[in-house]
Amino acid sequence: MISIEEMASFCRRKGFVYPNSEIYGGMAEMKNNIKQNWWKFHVNNREDIVGIDGSIITHPKIWEASGHVAGFADIMLECKKCNERYRADQLIEDVLKIKADGLSVEDVNKILKQNKVKCLKCSNSLTDANEFNLMFETYVGPKRNKDNITFLRPETAQLMFTNFKYVVENSRLKLPFGIAQTGKAFRNEISPRHFLFRCREFEQMEIEYFIHPDKIMDCPHIHEVLNYEILVYSAEMQKKDNKPVKMSMKKAMSGGMLKPWHAYWLSVEHKWFVDLGVNEENLRVRQHLSDEKSHYALDTWDLEYKFPFGWKELQGIANRTDFDLKQHIKHSKKDLTLYDEESKKKIIPHVVAEPSLGVDRTFLVFMFNAYDYDKDRKNIVLKLHPKLAPIKAAVLPLVNKLNKEAKKVYDGLKSEFNCFYDSSGSIGRRYARMDESGTPYCITFDFDSLKDKKVTIRNRDDTKQARIPIKNLKNILNNLINYGGKFSEL
Repeated sequence: MISIEEMASFCRRKGFVYPNSEIYGGMAEMKNNIKQNWWKFHVNNREDIVGIDGSIITHPKIWEASGHVAGFADIMLECKKCNERYRADQLIEDVLKIKADGLSVEDVNKILKQNKVKCLKCSNSLTDANEFNLMFETYVGPKRNKDNITFLRPETAQLMFTNFKYVVENSRLKLPFGIAQTGKAFRNEISPRHFLFRCREFEQMEIEYFIHPDKIMDCPHIHEVLNYEILVYSAEMQKKDNKPVKMSMKKAMSGGMLKPWHAYWLSVEHKWFVDLGVNEENLRVRQHLSDEKSHYALDTWDLEYKFPFGWKELQGIANRTDFDLKQHIKHSKKDLTLYDEESKKKIIPHVVAEPSLGVDRTFLVFMFNAYDYDKDRKNIVLKLHPKLAPIKAAVLPLVNKLNKEAKKVYDGLKSEFNCFYDSSGSIGRRYARMDESGTPYCITFDFDSLKDKKVTIRNRDDTKQARIPIKNLKNILNNLINYGGKFSEL
């Protein structure tokens, strides 16, 4: 696997991401493809989940109720001489190579003192650790005073809780059900790092899945995943310094390691990545240790990916219980309960699972998974799943003399697919450019095409080719890209 620096260089060279962090071209298109596929899979294709679009700037009381104002912080260190700032857990992990999630301020100070950790930039002493709140402050209205302070949302979750009652009334969903949302979130990271892995501005794709408080162990979908296998790394395995174990969800539940709803959602999210081509050997699920769980979480599991810089969180799935709804009931004095027809009483639903996924980290996973240097071709082949590829097909005239007729083929496809027309350079060089951009299919218009009304379609991954009628091109591409059609069957 290439390094994160090499991936950043490749993304910039191919126009996926530009150095000033503005997002254009390839990345914008691919991110849209990721979000659309996620939404179709999680919302459109399910009867138990509906979507909303919450606001970025919200009432500050929301973040007081959620606990973000008081406790949404990282531990920061600063060099006494050069003023370089460090996130404590990152510094400890980088220098001492030990896990630092969940450490308190006191723990950090003790570890740094015992190991005599200095500033990495100038080797001078560091200040004592202190907490740094990650929320971005802003002001609402014309006056910049304490009464008008609010925050850019640090997560999308809370809008699904504050809008909970409206969604239930309008959608008429019955428990269990979920509310989904995609959108921007903002965190004032002390030390953004690893390219797109940790940024101050990012996008989330998130679900809050609500269940009846008396039916926490009752997952009606669990039969769908009983035999699904995942590499599992429980809290107990971590404490005993054991290795993760690949096991079925049935086995993971039999010993009480996983509860049914967590087993179900971990399988669903793992499968979403695998179905889009991610190598399952680079995926695992890891349970949070007791000292690293969020204040609201009863149990949390992360879907992790093996990045070049180690196993890191890709998606968090927390059991938030009824913490959030209770907090908003308490602070807003509004009734967010549901009436249970069966028991004839009001209940506060539990969020038994909260699949929370970052779009940018997801983009990185698909890029690392797809990146391949082909020694025979002597060029990079970006083997993206066709559904995610920014460009679905490229139309290439064999020579410039055929531009007029080849352009007609391109014009006939561009309304249905994001296509690219390229007539510059040798056909081999044009194939290589499309390989590096992740384009799954190249369509070559040659002199025979004038007579037989057929074109040659080339498969990116194995370079195999097939001759097909131009009139069938749309249907064939649609089948290959959207419905899992096999190129070998053309």
